[in-house]
This record gives sequence, structure tokens and C-alpha cells, in this order.
Amino acid sequence: MFYKKKRLFIFLISLIIIVGLIGFSLRERSNLTIMEDFIHDTVGWIQEVVNKPITFTTTFANNVKEIRNVYRENQKLKSSLEEMRQLEYENQELTKEMNELKETLEKTDSDFLQSFNSIQASVIAKSKDQWFKQITINKGTQNGVEPNMAVITGKGMIGKVQNSSPFTSTVLLLNGFDRSNRISVNVDVEDAETDIAGFIVGYEEETDNLLLELNDNNQNLAEGQYVFSSGLGGVFPKGLEIGEIVEVEADRYELTSIAYVKPSADLEQLNHVIVIDRNMTTLDEQEEEGES
Repeated sequence: MFYKKKRLFIFLISLIIIVGLIGFSLRERSNLTIMEDFIHDTVGWIQEVVNKPITFTTTFANNVKEIRNVYRENQKLKSSLEEMRQLEYENQELTKEMNELKETLEKTDSDFLQSFNSIQASVIAKSKDQWFKQITINKGTQNGVEPNMAVITGKGMIGKVQNSSPFTSTVLLLNGFDRSNRISVNVDVEDAETDIAGFIVGYEEETDNLLLELNDNNQNLAEGQYVFSSGLGGVFPKGLEIGEIVEVEADRYELTSIAYVKPSADLEQLNHVIVIDRNMTTLDEQEEEGES
């Protein structure tokens, strides 16, 4: 019984002391006790030690998240940029094809071609062999296409039909011509009574120009003059534009002239062409076409 009272007494004294300390510590004071300073500094140091790794971990996690977000946005931007480039390329190709088709239609409706049977066709294949400059078109004998017919675009002549099957035909381009496929041509000369006659005898790969050969050294031949098919030889109609003279030179004996002719038509970018039948349409055929 004595011990119980003693313990109770000690507990009450301790409680009074604790309450007193709490009250003492809560009152407004400008100076702290040594113990309070020690406890305050210890708690602050512990908080700093604990907060540093927590702050570092949080910052690191946020940085990683931010990097991942930046990477995803960068990938999206790259994808969008690639799509824009693809659309721009497709737009350019469509614009080129539309312009080429427009030129082809305008050429077909021109007064010059009204006198001939013209057949519009599209290019479906190009030869990968550099030794055979050929294209394949989607028109054949069923459409009236026959070998040796001239083939042009809205800008000028590109070659001739080499062979044809019922539904497709192969066209030999001008840059594949040689002396066995030479073209009889006229050079349009201003203020001259007659045009200059010559032959396209080949193609020079280094300059991408056709070779025009004359039988004599004609002094009237000059740069800037245009070359047209003469109609001689029984293959090509007269008056098809072939190209422009960009250089003239005489042989070392000055007996003949050689001219370099830049083709009017682009022989690399071909999508739509016109096949020209040398035989002129009759009046009855023109009336039937007008009625239809």
C-alpha cells in the first residue's frame, strides 16, 4: 500500500513538472534554454538529412518524367514533319502531273494536231536499262497504235513507237536514237527563204543533247534556233518540235556542221503522251468526231 502511494505521488510530481515545462516552453521568450537549442538544432539537422534524399529523388523522378514527355513530343513532331514532307512531295508530283496533262490536252486540241489522228496515252513503265531508253504506254493496236508512229508531249517530240501489242506499246525515246533511227529535220531560220535541212543522228550522254548533223557548213545555223521534223523519210509528220540549238561547231575540215540540240520535252519525267498517226484524218472522219 505504501509503495502504491509512493508511485502515485512520483507520477503526479512528474506530471506537474512536465506540464510546467510545457507551459514554460510555450510562453513568449526571446531566448531559449541550452536544452531547447540543442533539441531545436538536432530536429532541424535530422529534417535536413531526411529531406535531401527525398527532394533529390522527387526532382530526379520529375526530370525523368519531363525527359520522357519531351522525347514523346519530339517523336510526334518528327512524325508530323515527315508527314508534311511526304504531303509536300506528293503535292509537287501531282502539280507536275496536272501541268503535264494540261499541256497534253492543249496540244491535242491545237490546230496543228487536228489534221492528224492523235491518241492520248499514259506511261505505265520505264526501262531501267541505261542502254535502252524506252517507256511503255497503256495503248496498243486495239487503240490504233502502230510501230514507227511519232510520240510527243505538250512540249515536244519524245520518240517513236518501237513495237506494239493489243493493249500496250513500247516507245523508243530520243535519247536512245542512233544513226539507224535518224530523224530528218528542218531548222527554223528567221529572214531566210528556206529552212536549213539536216538529220538528228544520235544523243550525247555527257551533255544530254541531241546531235544535229548538216551536210554542209551552213553559216546561218546559230544558237537559239528551233528544230522541227521535216516530214521526209515517211515516218514522222512535218512540224513536230524537237528542240532548241544550244551550240554549233564545224568539223575540223569545216565541211559540215554539228549542232547540239536540247530536247524541248523532258525525257526523264514522262507521265502522259500523245501518239501521232502520220496519216491525216479525212473530212468525213473529222465530221464524225465532231458529231460524237
